[in-house]
Amino acid sequence: MGCSSCGTSVDGKPRGCKSNGSCTTGGCEKLSVFDWLSNMTLPSGEKPFHIYEVRFKNGRKHFYKNPGNLSVSMGDVVAVEGSPGHDVGVVSLAGELVKVQMKKRKVFFDDENIKKIYRKASQKDIDIWQRSRDRELETQTRGREIIGRLGLQMKLSDVEFQGDGNKATFYYTAEGRVDFRQLIKDLASAFSIRIEMKQVGARQEAARLGGVGSCGRELCCSTWLTDFRKVTTTAARYQQLSLNPLKLAGQCGKLKCCLNFELDTYLDALEDFPDQKVLLKTERGNAEFVKMDIFKKHLWYTYKEDSAKWYKLTLEQVHEIIELNKNNELGIPLEEYESEIEEEIKIDFEDVVGQDSLTRFDAPKKSRRRRNRRKNSKPKSNSKPTNPQAKSNNQNQKNTSKKRRRNSNGKRNQKK
Repeated sequence: MGCSSCGTSVDGKPRGCKSNGSCTTGGCEKLSVFDWLSNMTLPSGEKPFHIYEVRFKNGRKHFYKNPGNLSVSMGDVVAVEGSPGHDVGVVSLAGELVKVQMKKRKVFFDDENIKKIYRKASQKDIDIWQRSRDRELETQTRGREIIGRLGLQMKLSDVEFQGDGNKATFYYTAEGRVDFRQLIKDLASAFSIRIEMKQVGARQEAARLGGVGSCGRELCCSTWLTDFRKVTTTAARYQQLSLNPLKLAGQCGKLKCCLNFELDTYLDALEDFPDQKVLLKTERGNAEFVKMDIFKKHLWYTYKEDSAKWYKLTLEQVHEIIELNKNNELGIPLEEYESEIEEEIKIDFEDVVGQDSLTRFDAPKKSRRRRNRRKNSKPKSNSKPTNPQAKSNNQNQKNTSKKRRRNSNGKRNQKK
């Protein structure tokens, strides 16, 4: 995940990114924050903000205050207050930007629930933290076995150990309510640690596990998307998409988050379009809406009496017919409107260099029929006479056949 400058060193201690989020390798992804106030000095008499943002596994972040006035900067590994014991995390944000993040998450500066930063993590703290992280995969595998034995309708997606190794948080997904009281007892006796169960949604689970979407790129939720907005099928209807659940659903089983990305653009473009329920009154009859192309500003209408053919109209033509109908006038037939539209000739491809064919250097393949005909027309080697006596017999037979042909031709001439 991380680049060489902020990865783990030989002794197991994370170096920490000192570039304030301006790392060009892209390895830090959505967890790194660019501190654009880092080079600005505070006014005279102003003290640095005493609350820091600390990041843990899978992007979990919390705010911690620094009562001991420790010299802490972004990227430092710190030991913070846990419940119970202590946890180990990395400082992800410091300074004035922490105030902005706290206002965004609606956390007050004088909140008593804000925990403390104990100290900068020592080598012993980091060693214990690293050993606890190495146990997570094995704990997750055994936890799934225990869940399967108890027959609980839940899915264990991830396990996170606390920095001191005395507590583990089990993240799970479930469709309904799960009674895991017996599960907690079995897990506590199996691992001899304090157990905490935390339920997460399907989107949060996909963000933790990661993957590749139908577009061929990594999932947005696991790379850069931090907030999950509500996605409904109305967004697909506005974008003229077919309501196919297999195509609209992501790997989490919910509607894709990217349905909201272009929704505002479609809503702005649809402001100029008339209501789809409005009928166009023409001299031939009433026409009803069929479909439309939003960005090309084309609409298709068909007559109620004859719905076999669709007529393409521009947005200006439709507004013109609607204005005529408001004045109790009928528009001309749709065929005449459609004939006025000038079709633009679209050139998909031009062969400029003459290298449009990928097989232009390949030898042409010969058909099998020609090969078979040539084989059948050639005389077989075994049929050729090798004996001179046989050659003379064949020649005599040819001569006699020629004489018969001449006699037959002469008799035909005499009859005539």
